[in-house]
Amino acid sequence: MSEGISKRTERLQIMLSDEELKAIDDWRFKFRLPSRAAAIRDLIRRGMLNQEMPAPATDKTSTEFSSLIDPADEQD
Repeated sequence: MSEGISKRTERLQIMLSDEELKAIDDWRFKFRLPSRAAAIRDLIRRGMLNQEMPAPATDKTSTEFSSLIDPADEQD
């Protein structure tokens, strides 16, 4: 195990739509990542590093969040 990477001991379960799963799989295959889990971890890391995005809404329910791009969220 690489130094600085701790052992993974927690499991996280999420529900995705078919479209969200396809987008993740497309990302994975485009960059030849070894697994869905690796692709999701990479996407999470990239999202957490992107400080230019606005803060998420605090008045939404869990089902109102999507990993797909909403054209209304696109900035000029």
